[in-house]
Amino acid sequence: MPRKTDGIEIEIHPGPKKGEDGKPLLYVRPAKGHKKTFKELEEFCTKYRGLRTGEIGQVFDVLMEIASNWLSEGYRVETPLGSFAPKLKLLGDHTDPQTITGRDITYTGIDFIPNKDFFKKASRNREGYRKSQGVVGNSQMYNQQAMDAALKRCMTLGYATIPEFMIYSGLKRDSAKSYLDSLCEGDHPRLWRVKESRRFLYFPKKKG
Repeated sequence: MPRKTDGIEIEIHPGPKKGEDGKPLLYVRPAKGHKKTFKELEEFCTKYRGLRTGEIGQVFDVLMEIASNWLSEGYRVETPLGSFAPKLKLLGDHTDPQTITGRDITYTGIDFIPNKDFFKKASRNREGYRKSQGVVGNSQMYNQQAMDAALKRCMTLGYATIPEFMIYSGLKRDSAKSYLDSLCEGDHPRLWRVKESRRFLYFPKKKG
């Protein structure tokens, strides 16, 4: 059967949760590297929409300056594409609101909520979807040789970390953590895990 050549290119990856058969539940995401750069956006708008060179860049510079100031003050910023809002998080566990102070709160990021019209236009995909031709996370995760090689490259300091394993295995964070954690389980674990500050260190289990 010929491979589909149109539509959104996707990759299939294992998630942290397991299905009834004991294997990780799968999820999809757009293929890695499937993107358009800001330079391409500028060139397209200049060539096909009549904008002057550098004009769209100036607009975004002004937008970034003003929106970032408002977001830093806690405002929700609405634009034709959607709204941006500060993402806050409580540090530690709290049950009494009276004990919470500014020191217990951290600014963790920015949420973007697309407006309905923008989302409708962006999700108007007439060509369907197609699997990436490269190795996807799911098939690589079950390639024991590839995973062993990735783990070996992580052990230069005598232990592996999740970020390093992500680099060498090609897995996303949840999948990389799930795989390393699975090696710490069972009757004959290959690794043992230690938490150091905010990260996990995975050490090889000594035999015997």
